[in-house]
Amino acid sequence: AAPRPRACHGWQVSMKSGSLSYILPCNRLPVQLMSQVRVYTSNGQKKDLGSEDTNGSAHGETLHKVETGQDTTNAGQKQSSPKQPVQVKVKAVLKKREYGPKYTQNNFITGVRAINEFCLKSSDLDQLRKIKRRSPHDDTETFTVYLRSDVEAKSLEVWGSPEALARERKRRKEAEIKYKENLFRNQRLLWEYKEFFGNTKPRSSTAAMFFKGPGKVVMVAICINGLNFFFKLLAWVYTGSASMFSEAIHSLADTCNQALLALGISQSARSPDPSHPYGFTNMRYIASLISGVGIFMMGAGLSWYHGIIGLLHPHPVESLLWAYCILAGSLVSEGATLLVAINEIRRSARAKGLSFYQYVVQSRDPSTNVVLLEDAAAVLSVAVAATCMGLTSVTGNPYYDSVGSLGVGTLLGTVSAFLIYTNTEALLGRSIEPEQLQRLTELLESDPVVRAIHDVKATDMGMSKVRFKAEVDFDGRVVTRSYLEKQDIEQLLQEIQQVKTLEELEAFMLKHGENIIDTLGAEVDRLEKDLKQRNPDVRHVDLEIL
Repeated sequence: AAPRPRACHGWQVSMKSGSLSYILPCNRLPVQLMSQVRVYTSNGQKKDLGSEDTNGSAHGETLHKVETGQDTTNAGQKQSSPKQPVQVKVKAVLKKREYGPKYTQNNFITGVRAINEFCLKSSDLDQLRKIKRRSPHDDTETFTVYLRSDVEAKSLEVWGSPEALARERKRRKEAEIKYKENLFRNQRLLWEYKEFFGNTKPRSSTAAMFFKGPGKVVMVAICINGLNFFFKLLAWVYTGSASMFSEAIHSLADTCNQALLALGISQSARSPDPSHPYGFTNMRYIASLISGVGIFMMGAGLSWYHGIIGLLHPHPVESLLWAYCILAGSLVSEGATLLVAINEIRRSARAKGLSFYQYVVQSRDPSTNVVLLEDAAAVLSVAVAATCMGLTSVTGNPYYDSVGSLGVGTLLGTVSAFLIYTNTEALLGRSIEPEQLQRLTELLESDPVVRAIHDVKATDMGMSKVRFKAEVDFDGRVVTRSYLEKQDIEQLLQEIQQVKTLEELEAFMLKHGENIIDTLGAEVDRLEKDLKQRNPDVRHVDLEIL
């Protein structure tokens, strides 16, 4: 046994110089603990990375004597100390596997992608391993996928080399482009054929949209405003009244804008495609926005222009009897269209649980809103035009008629500004009502699998379609318990007891770890389905896992 050194508490007096004493630190500290790390690979090999001295082992080879005299005289009297056991802490860790910047060996791929991207046939996939996975679609429970590595190997077997596969992809891409060109040409020929021989195809769902709801309101408004424009134009030609000219321009603007609304309704019924995955619903808002701009430029602008010209260059107005008759008929027809739009909005607002004012301001149905506001402005403008024309006929002053034209233009400008504002807000993607957002949040937080939710966003995509997004902190213990409830516990215990080696442990953890991740995905699907069922307005749900 080596002689035990003198205990040191970290400081000692080493020298004197004159009247000053220097206290120097001692580098001789006791060694008590050592640790050792062993790294295990997945094939059972282990590697000793050596030992670590937690108190510094550089001084373990030699012991530095400080008090020389005392150590020399007392050397024979010191007794040898017994050996103390060295504590070694072994830490077993699994060696980290390097996957590289791109790793696709465990990726799954659908049969459609395998055929399209790797130029295979359906018969080629019959020889590959088929794996059943949880389907991302609501209408199916599971679907079949293939290992990407198997598909890549099969494509190389079929085509011989990556270069040959690339050439085949290029050839198919060119054929696809040519097919689309031919398809466009055939569609144009088919359209010309239908125009020449007539279309005997049954009425489509798009055409049926114009016989109910907003489509019906728009079609009624087109017919009535077209007739009003024709008769008002005749009255202006006969009388030369500036107010009657403004009314004719107003009816023409309404007819053109409502034709644009009809186009927007028909386009919004188109099915989603790869270029527009969320559909064409916003075409109604786009048509309403263009309609508002058209009212401002065509209706308000021409009315102001004609009124200003009448003030600068007044001219006498002819007999206004026919003008009054046409205005009376216009008042009746515009009032009837206004009542149709009001009844439609009341019915839709009642179905959504909103007031009439909230439904109009939030622009829930832009097409009906445009008809409502245009007809309301038409009724008011008829009253303004009739009043100013009456003053002109009583006083003989044509300035009242020009002022009426300016009043109609101002009324149209106000309506157009409101339409531009509400439709722009809808296209920008505004948030839903705070009460509705709170209900969605409480529904998620009340679920036992959810710990907390963060960064909640709910956007109104238009036409009562809501997109909901949130980052969810899931409770891993609840998810794991949900997985265990579906397992045979006795069989699971037997599997645990049979784990003896590192390879068996790794296989056990990988198997059940993947199953728990699948369980988490199923929980996400369940939450999304519950949100859509309890809130029909919610069409798209994005839950991100924290």
